[in-house]
Amino acid sequence: MFELNEMKVRLTFIDDILGGNPGDEDIYRSYVGSKAPDADTLEDEVAHLGVEGVVDKGKTIFMKMADGTPFLKGYHIRGFFKSACAALRTIEGSESSGLKAYKKEIDTRIFIKEDKIPFMDWGMMDECQRPLRAQTPQGERVSIAISDMIAAGAQVEFTIQYLNEKDERFIREWLDYGQLNGIGQWRNSGKGRFTWEVA
Repeated sequence: MFELNEMKVRLTFIDDILGGNPGDEDIYRSYVGSKAPDADTLEDEVAHLGVEGVVDKGKTIFMKMADGTPFLKGYHIRGFFKSACAALRTIEGSESSGLKAYKKEIDTRIFIKEDKIPFMDWGMMDECQRPLRAQTPQGERVSIAISDMIAAGAQVEFTIQYLNEKDERFIREWLDYGQLNGIGQWRNSGKGRFTWEVA
């Protein structure tokens, strides 16, 4: 019989964290529909929905509890673990450098007990607007990305469950990496970085 190990941790965000879920709940159908030959033009869409409606469709948001409290999902944390491990396993001498099939290891041995992880001390929701640049066959294109934003200082608490006691060293290393590259949208700019402690 296996023993399930647990570690409860608290993350404190040292930079703003941005929401990563599509604001348009029907985003996939909207995207496919926009490719149809008789799709509305952007001008028609703006006339139909209004500027705010079009902006909200393209905005990334935080999921919210019934009382409006924003939350992360357990899969956000596991996704962060995979990203951190992918970066750290290339560093000679790191704990993660010994993990070969790291995605499978995380998927099958490391879990987050809570499905919904509410933010604490999150203050008021704001927005982050930034340009997105892309090289296309027609040349450089620039669009504006908009995301829900929670200010630095907000916290979350959750419980990490792991099957192998030795996995705790990996988990601690990944959490330490959160000071450099965090959770949520626009992580490469420093958004979503955090410190952590055992709660």
